[in-house]
Amino acid sequence: MRVSRLVSWVLRTLWSWARRHADVRSGSRAARRFAAYGPGTSIAFPPATVFGERWIALGAHTLLGADITLTAGMVPGQELGAAGPLIRIGDGCTIGRGSHVVAHRSIELGDDVFTGPYVYITDQNHVYTDVDVPVGRQWPADDPVRIGDGTWIGANAVVLPGVRLGRNCVVAAATVVRPGEYPDHSVVAGIPGRVVRRYDPEAGWVPPLRGGESAGGDGDDTAGPLDRGNIAPPEV
Repeated sequence: MRVSRLVSWVLRTLWSWARRHADVRSGSRAARRFAAYGPGTSIAFPPATVFGERWIALGAHTLLGADITLTAGMVPGQELGAAGPLIRIGDGCTIGRGSHVVAHRSIELGDDVFTGPYVYITDQNHVYTDVDVPVGRQWPADDPVRIGDGTWIGANAVVLPGVRLGRNCVVAAATVVRPGEYPDHSVVAGIPGRVVRRYDPEAGWVPPLRGGESAGGDGDDTAGPLDRGNIAPPEV
């Protein structure tokens, strides 16, 4: 029993030490495998899956949480032949723990993009064109993703291929953002995601913020701004 407690204590101590010191920091051997790895940037320990570092560029002072998946290409060691990075994450970003950024063509996050935990961002999806072939065996389709500066993406949101979010957008938790253009200062919520609030330079927030409410709200769109025709859906 005493041996078991000792082993448990040693393992907890080692794990605690690793979490403090085993992150991938700028200037380290692991960081040099990336296309770019800005000063002050780190990937927390432990990561989940990271490969294709030659095609991943991280800006300065960007933090990626533990258990993150960050992949360029389909499998480790794949020779992509791309002219530049497939994943670009700007300066001052924070990507929440357990999130996935999965690129096969192009995913770009601007500066100061923040996400909650377990966000999934991808530029590739399965197709089901041929009804005689299993979906998982059909060649997937790619469409670049662009997330503008200053955008916040809530926990468990999914950003699908072909999404182009403007600057300072808000994506509510658990939203599935479908392909299309979303203007600057849009608030997107729901499954599928739709613009439930936007900022107009002359009118302010449309519909107006309620007392004590943040611009992102709580993802509740019961006011039904789209149903009233106040806000247009994204262009697809």
